[in-house]
Amino acid sequence: MTSRLILACCALTLALAAVPASATPPLPGERIAGGVTAAGVDLAGLTVDEAAQRLQGSFGPRLGEDVIAQAADITFTLKAADATVTFDTDASAKRALYAGRTAAGAPVDVPLAVSHDQAAVTKFADAIHKRLVRPARDAKLIIKLKKVRATHSKPGRDVDAAALAKQIGASLDDPRLTRVFKPKLVAVKPKVTPATLRNTTVITITQSTFTLRLFKHLKVRKTYKVAVGQPAYPTPRGRFAIQDKQVNPTWSVPNSPWAGELAGTTVTGGSAANPLKARWMGIANGVGIHGTGEDGSIGSRASHGCIRMHVKDVIDLFPRVPVGTPVLIG
Repeated sequence: MTSRLILACCALTLALAAVPASATPPLPGERIAGGVTAAGVDLAGLTVDEAAQRLQGSFGPRLGEDVIAQAADITFTLKAADATVTFDTDASAKRALYAGRTAAGAPVDVPLAVSHDQAAVTKFADAIHKRLVRPARDAKLIIKLKKVRATHSKPGRDVDAAALAKQIGASLDDPRLTRVFKPKLVAVKPKVTPATLRNTTVITITQSTFTLRLFKHLKVRKTYKVAVGQPAYPTPRGRFAIQDKQVNPTWSVPNSPWAGELAGTTVTGGSAANPLKARWMGIANGVGIHGTGEDGSIGSRASHGCIRMHVKDVIDLFPRVPVGTPVLIG
């Protein structure tokens, strides 16, 4: 009989095995009715004392056995004493007697009066989980000014500690169930793989050479010459991302002395007074990539922090760069 069927049988016979609150105590010399078993052991014709002795001989040593769990070449042991396994042979025998009284000759199998500390079992299963669980490792994008690569991902593994604790608990109460377990190691897939990252668009800007590089599929697809911030208004360094994109952007003029009479005003997109020509790709804190009408400034430190491009170049770059694109400025 399989473990699942045994558990099902125990569940079906539990109602018959329950001791009635008003049950008459065993009578002198009373014997258990025919067809009555306890965990499969025939007790028919035995007194309660005889049945208790038979059950002790049949299951006592078995119920005192340790639980063994084996996985990933590691063996874990839970001692029956640590799980506080107790076997009441007298109560088990009485269950059989009372069940026989009401079975009217029909076969009936009663569960043993066995108990254990499930909290100790849960602690044991959790310890196995802690030892065996290994989170998946996601691939990461490594961005340098001249090179972009993806690290390797690695699958992880997990163990269903709750299911294991339930199985172990059942085995402690039923000697017919195995006490040797091989918990299934469940593979955990990484959420991010190198294949996922290969589709990432990346921009890097090398201020020392005034070079903007566009990476697609981890390779440089195109380079552009740019202008960067003046020493007094430096372009920030670090890793950022494209926050927004605009065609013929409106210029919200900073309230700064260098803006002159336009300070604090708004200049419409496409206006001759608007230095943000053709396209805008915002990065952070008012800094962005945009076209410029001052082509002679390209290749120099000329802006107030933004990255300037030739108009034809910024128009070419714009559709290639989605919002969220990582930007490394160095």
